[in-house]
Amino acid sequence: MKSTKRISTFLILGTVCAVALSACSSGSGNKGSNGGSASATPNATSSATAAASADTKQDPLKLNIMLPIFKTNFPKDDSPVAAEIEKRTNTDIHFEWVPNASYSDKFNITLASGTLPSIIYVPDPKAPSFVSAAKSGAFWDLTDKLKNYKNLGEANPVILNNSSVDGKTYGIYRGRALGRNGVYYRKDWLDKVGLPVPKTIDDFYNMLKAFKEQDPDGDGKDDTYGLVMVKWTGGWGAGFDQIKLWFGAPNVWGVKDGQLVPEFEYDEYFEALKFMKKLYDEKLVNQDFAVMDSAKWVDPIVNNQAGVIVDVVDGAARADDKIHAALAAAGKDDPSKQFMDVFGAVSGPDGQIHTLPTSGFAGMLSIPKSSVKTEEQLDRVLTFLDQLNEPDMQTLLGYGIEGVHYTKVDDKSLETIKDTVKLESEVEGLNQMIPYIPETRGLLPKSTPLRDRQTELQKENEATIVANPAAPFISEVYSQKGAQLDNIINDARIKFIVGQIDEKGWKDAIEVWKKSGGDDYVKEMNELYAATGGK
Repeated sequence: MKSTKRISTFLILGTVCAVALSACSSGSGNKGSNGGSASATPNATSSATAAASADTKQDPLKLNIMLPIFKTNFPKDDSPVAAEIEKRTNTDIHFEWVPNASYSDKFNITLASGTLPSIIYVPDPKAPSFVSAAKSGAFWDLTDKLKNYKNLGEANPVILNNSSVDGKTYGIYRGRALGRNGVYYRKDWLDKVGLPVPKTIDDFYNMLKAFKEQDPDGDGKDDTYGLVMVKWTGGWGAGFDQIKLWFGAPNVWGVKDGQLVPEFEYDEYFEALKFMKKLYDEKLVNQDFAVMDSAKWVDPIVNNQAGVIVDVVDGAARADDKIHAALAAAGKDDPSKQFMDVFGAVSGPDGQIHTLPTSGFAGMLSIPKSSVKTEEQLDRVLTFLDQLNEPDMQTLLGYGIEGVHYTKVDDKSLETIKDTVKLESEVEGLNQMIPYIPETRGLLPKSTPLRDRQTELQKENEATIVANPAAPFISEVYSQKGAQLDNIINDARIKFIVGQIDEKGWKDAIEVWKKSGGDDYVKEMNELYAATGGK
């Protein structure tokens, strides 16, 4: 990032943003999680929650909530945790669960239909379809309303800006740690092949190669590989978006001679693509990554098929828990053993560390005017979302009911049951509607060396983040043609990796991008950039 002022802003964000839950395995975002860190000790049930529970004069608020799910199993409307949420908040909730891999498509279809739920998860508030709908008045403008609520009123102004549309707030962001991205891997495998934790891109490649060729699971068969990627753009894309930064490519946009330049026009970006093609050609990454469902992302790790995922580092503890659960079911578990570990970005050709930051949020929860028609109804919906940030509610939505789904260890921690089927069918996924504003404050899984390391790494990563200089800008061209433009590049990079096109084909795709509106997009973004003084 060129502007040191903007970098410092992101670092400030990193210190105040809550460590929240990962989208990729518990039903989190691009993701929630069932792990993280909290800076505050959970307190008793909030007065807001108690008041709602005690209110017998007001009819329950009927809510239809559309959320992504990362598992094939998920909580039903009549599950015990859903019932407890309704009891504490005086609501009657119907959950509309959508597989995460197809959520963006379903979101756009739902948006076009005009039949919207009371609360809808918006995966990308900068997406053209949402921007257009928000500007046309389809969603409530919450810019001046959040201040009226105990928890929502403490929303971080930097994150609000990052998630805004032309400076206006059209939803409640779901807070996430800024330095959350990195790599998690099978520690026992790395120990088995005798390699150190990777520090460079070459080290990373050697680890993947060893995981394929040196029988890290010790079964005597040639049945393992290195890296798992999935079809969800936030899955394979998130992995590639981290790896491209290792090579020195910018984060979405770079700056050359005072002008914004798309990332894929950098030589470093193409070097990263060639690296990914090498991994694919040598079968160090799953050959079906372009079609693999994100709901199955961690399965190869747990099933001793693969050893590495490039995503959010807090996925490590959840993968570790799943390995232990599988072994416990077979009567073979050693609770003291740590199967997973984490590291951040590795150094690239320039010898530097470049880390992909989060925006401080993972999508947001928006309220359509077509289903929530009056200010009074809006107030009740916002009161509900405000209540979800209370410590007791964060614990309930994240881990379930004490004595049923978890055991309380002390005032800060808990230990979940080992029955993964019960957790998936009654709890996991409900944390998708927790905003974590102002921070994570509920009980968290009992601390382990791995979870402590995850938290430390997220803080360490803040020092090496590469910000997107164009993050605040809303482009009219992109609002109209963004989906088409993105598809041109996404399709071309996948085709290059799997060998369907060569370097010329890649360059041809960039020319198609330019002629399809890309040149106009670049021109408009530079006009917006210049208007800010290039900062």
